[in-house]
Amino acid sequence: MRDTVEVGRSLLGKVLVHGATAGRIVEVEAYLGEGDAAAHSARGLTPRTRVIFGAPGHAYVYLIYGMYECLNIVAEPEGKAGCVLLRALEPVAGIDVMKKRRGNKDLCGGPGKLTQALGVTRDHYGADLTRGELRVEEWVGEDFDIGVSPRIGISASKDSPLRFFIKGNSYLSRVSGK
Repeated sequence: MRDTVEVGRSLLGKVLVHGATAGRIVEVEAYLGEGDAAAHSARGLTPRTRVIFGAPGHAYVYLIYGMYECLNIVAEPEGKAGCVLLRALEPVAGIDVMKKRRGNKDLCGGPGKLTQALGVTRDHYGADLTRGELRVEEWVGEDFDIGVSPRIGISASKDSPLRFFIKGNSYLSRVSGK
């Protein structure tokens, strides 16, 4: 079994598919569970975080700032918390649909942007991301180097080097930390 950091790094280069839309995962952040003050699961099992303590490969979708949904993938074995936030995608399919949803703006360069572009909502909370309409697939493409930096936009555990990204990719949410 792989830990959350390994899962986060291994998600880079894979493709998130939802219906006719898809994007290659180019940036993620790992959230380590109960010992990680920045993780939603830091205080233990709650109705909101129950899926994080469930089986790996499922979606943890939540609302931030009262307007943006964010998608995380549960990474640890059942009973242990840990998930990976998808921060940015490189659009690869359904780009016209994404443009309609996003108003022709930056399509997938941020966690709220990518969920809006792909039509992912809190209705997907708990979805099995190994099969179905919303899923993660392998990508056959070029090799890449992985960059590491602290996570973005958090106050607790903000210096932890738990943001992973494809170096040099132009679809990152932020280029700092190259």
